[in-house]
Amino acid sequence: MGLSDDPDLQPLLFGLFLSMYLVTVLGNLLIIMGVSSDSHLHTPMYFFLSNLSLADIGFISTTVPKMIVNIQIHRRAISYVGCLTRMKGSVASVMYTVVTPVLNPFIYSLRNRDIKVALRKLHSRIV
Repeated sequence: MGLSDDPDLQPLLFGLFLSMYLVTVLGNLLIIMGVSSDSHLHTPMYFFLSNLSLADIGFISTTVPKMIVNIQIHRRAISYVGCLTRMKGSVASVMYTVVTPVLNPFIYSLRNRDIKVALRKLHSRIV
């Protein structure tokens, strides 16, 4: 059971999942830092976007690192407690990502111009 039993494919899978994990975490951190650095983005819509990014970081950080370790050590089993923990986290994440937009439909009507300006300001402060 698993993605592949081919030992030649394991390094490719490791690199693929590690790169996807890093891009996701860094992208979500960039959103959080951009929203928190610009006072024009301190509105409820961007507050919920930051919370959604934080929830995404939490969700992906509970599943992907364990999968990457399992790929490296060639383990195909998961404990019962580990399975329940991941299922509980998955259900909580799905509920958060479904309920939040239903309660506030403007969360996903982002003004990309505002995010770009905030990220440029953040970049100019760092550099």
